[in-house]
Amino acid sequence: MSKDTGLDKIGIATGTHLNIALTTSADPLNAIQEFQNLNGIDAESLKIALPFLDLHGIKRLTLNLCIFETIRERLLQKIAELASSNDPESIQKLETLLDNSFPAIRNKDIRPVVMAVMKHLPKVKEEYLQQLLEDKELYTEAATEVKRQIWENNQSLFGDEVQPLLAQYLKEKEWSLYRHDSPGLTFFSSNPKLRRQKATLTQLLEMIGSNVKLYDMVLQFLRTLFLRTRNTHYCTLRVELLMAIHDLELNSICSKDPCHKFTWCVDACIREKTVNAMRSRELQGFLDSVKKGQEFVLGDLSMVLSDPYALNIILQSLMKMLQNCVNTDTLPRDNPDLQLLCRMTALGLNAWEMIDSGNFKEPKLDPTFFTKFLAYIVTLMAEDQVRHFTGKIPGEKVLPPSLPPDMYANWISLNPLASMVAMYYCLQCARMKDRLAVIQILPTLIHCENDRAYSDTFLHCLASYLIHMKEDFQHGEFCTAVLDDFFVPASSREHVLRHLLRLLMHVHHRLPRARLDSLLEEITLDKDLSDSVRSTVETLQEKISTFEPSTCPSPEKIDSPLMSVPAPTPAPHRGTFDNMTKGFPVPEIW
Repeated sequence: MSKDTGLDKIGIATGTHLNIALTTSADPLNAIQEFQNLNGIDAESLKIALPFLDLHGIKRLTLNLCIFETIRERLLQKIAELASSNDPESIQKLETLLDNSFPAIRNKDIRPVVMAVMKHLPKVKEEYLQQLLEDKELYTEAATEVKRQIWENNQSLFGDEVQPLLAQYLKEKEWSLYRHDSPGLTFFSSNPKLRRQKATLTQLLEMIGSNVKLYDMVLQFLRTLFLRTRNTHYCTLRVELLMAIHDLELNSICSKDPCHKFTWCVDACIREKTVNAMRSRELQGFLDSVKKGQEFVLGDLSMVLSDPYALNIILQSLMKMLQNCVNTDTLPRDNPDLQLLCRMTALGLNAWEMIDSGNFKEPKLDPTFFTKFLAYIVTLMAEDQVRHFTGKIPGEKVLPPSLPPDMYANWISLNPLASMVAMYYCLQCARMKDRLAVIQILPTLIHCENDRAYSDTFLHCLASYLIHMKEDFQHGEFCTAVLDDFFVPASSREHVLRHLLRLLMHVHHRLPRARLDSLLEEITLDKDLSDSVRSTVETLQEKISTFEPSTCPSPEKIDSPLMSVPAPTPAPHRGTFDNMTKGFPVPEIW
């Protein structure tokens, strides 16, 4: 029995009808003739041409298929014309055409017409959508415009469609963080608008279209995944999705998202690579305008500020303002713009707790954070400047940095904002190639609240700056601080190991061979490495074995007071620091 294509439901005879006619007729030839007369093309001009076509050996099937394809193409053109007119009468004609043709949707020759009609209809009947949903083949061939109408009432199905894109998005972010072929800041160097043109985001935008309900579903997916994994890349996607919709000028969605203007302003700061005074006033206005009863908006605002790109720019601007305090001899507590940056950073760092608890309140900033902790960081910056200029004076002895006080240890071990400030101060020291400051501050970061110093984004930046300090790896105390005191203790975590391998990929030739071999053995021995990490280790080992030292003559020995600087006192992470932080809970890394 032939497969039911629905042609009989729209008045077209099928092979079943011919089979019945042949089995019930006494004269089969006459039955065939009658079937052809009833179902053939009724056109006088064609009847005249048929004998001529027969003489040329053209089969009737070939002729009928050719005519059918021509009619179908003209019908598809007419459907497109009706859809472009956007008047109610045209929509009604399309709906009538769909009612007449949908029963034959399982016929693959007629299906393109049915699908085209549904694609151009703003609202397809629920019964038709249900039939598409129940037939996998029909659902697969349906246009995205039609699938959107199905997804509106089927969140789980929409989630299944979106999930592969989200997984691919995370893979791309991880690749940008872990790639070892480039020594630069590959993660933070990309332009925001270029990031929004990636294929995964483009496909997600295509799935959403201008449908506000689907956009809200995606935001809910991102919140749920952020809560489940603590992965801040979902916050990045939330920002990039909204700004991509902004670029497309889909005001029907932008106007419904209460974070639109705030996110737009943050995006401008990322593009300009700073938070200037004008942007600060705008951002503060948005935060202060959250009305009573709408505190839930703070949850989305905190996700925007938890985006690593946003946090990076805010903290870089914060460090610039602290440096300005040094240059202008002012106090951090007297700088309102600095206070706003701290406020936004604290809100971003508190995003997960706020959304998880449903308690949408900004975290309060302790006044002593400004009067004690930030004042101490400013003091460190001032000492760094003094040490830098002292080093340029012939014969002047350069003193190593002093030990951080207990107050510093308490703040970074308990306060997320203090941890981030200490981490970005360390990045600034590395960027300025201040070897002594890095030796003193980096080992203390192992005690940062919630292991923040071992986050992927920080390790990516740290490794990138340390790669540009490769000459300093010739100093034993520098290797000890960077490798033995910071990276190696956490190398059992795969993501930390990957950043360490990236660092070694570019500085291995500066390390003594014996130290390098023992280090590789320590970080890889008896460890169940993933395929990607094992491949990176093999690449590093091959690079080490094939490395050929430069034949250029050694530079003359420089007579500089820096060469006689004594090794600094070990950082407090080995003495009072450990005793002081003993007993504090060490939560799992994000």
